[in-house]
Amino acid sequence: MTRSKRIAGTIAHRSAILVYIVVALFPLYWLLKVSVTPNDLLYSEGVRLWPSHASVDHYLFVLKHSDFPRFFQNSVIVSGSTAFIVTILASCAGYALSRFAFRGKYWIVILMLLTQMFPLVMLIAPIFKMLSPLGLTNSLTGLVIVYVAFNVPFATFLMQSFFDGIPKDLEEAAMIDGATRFRAFSQIILPLTLPGIAATLGFVFTAAWSELLFALMLISSSGVSTFPVGLLSFVSKFSVDFGQMMAAGVLALIPACLFFLFIQRYLVQGLTAGAVKG
Repeated sequence: MTRSKRIAGTIAHRSAILVYIVVALFPLYWLLKVSVTPNDLLYSEGVRLWPSHASVDHYLFVLKHSDFPRFFQNSVIVSGSTAFIVTILASCAGYALSRFAFRGKYWIVILMLLTQMFPLVMLIAPIFKMLSPLGLTNSLTGLVIVYVAFNVPFATFLMQSFFDGIPKDLEEAAMIDGATRFRAFSQIILPLTLPGIAATLGFVFTAAWSELLFALMLISSSGVSTFPVGLLSFVSKFSVDFGQMMAAGVLALIPACLFFLFIQRYLVQGLTAGAVKG
């Protein structure tokens, strides 16, 4: 391949990446743009890349005169609890599926796969009927239980794939030296699966943070609503407060961004990084 062809290929490749980035980030940019556009300019200025006058009035209204802070707090509680519980359960279940051979293992895997085949909308009625007698239909606890139940299967397969990538010789050598199975798991295997744990935490947190269907169907009180449901409060019968809705959307992005900022160093490290640390 000649030098000119290599240069042309590099330019085409980087141009394609740039186009993808622009397309992916443009909705977020427009979200920010509308959130700082005053109401009197939302429709009068037409389509502009940036308003002639920016304002934080929408943010002040959302924070001081709406129920968004409570919706925000509820989402943090639900998403954080769900991610924490699912990661613990998926780590244990994924390790068991990866390391042990036991009767019924094949059918357990099949049943877990079957849970991912059904549309969520068809499960709303039976789930509501099960939770209602227990008093869990209008509570954050019931929402966490539902989210955990639906996220554990996929998270288990995700963690199992990480455990499968770690040689069994590491823990077997530790057990030969006198370590128990639990100690080998907690002190040797888990440090090597930090990228998998981080990926599981990120996936489950994001799924619970943005989930709307169950939160809308199982929660009837605004006091325990999560922010996806709370965003609907900006939609009235005859109008939509786009500025306030977009401001709430921008604020709702902050926890997810901070969460991934916290775990990103684990996402990028190699699976065997902990093996050379002694």
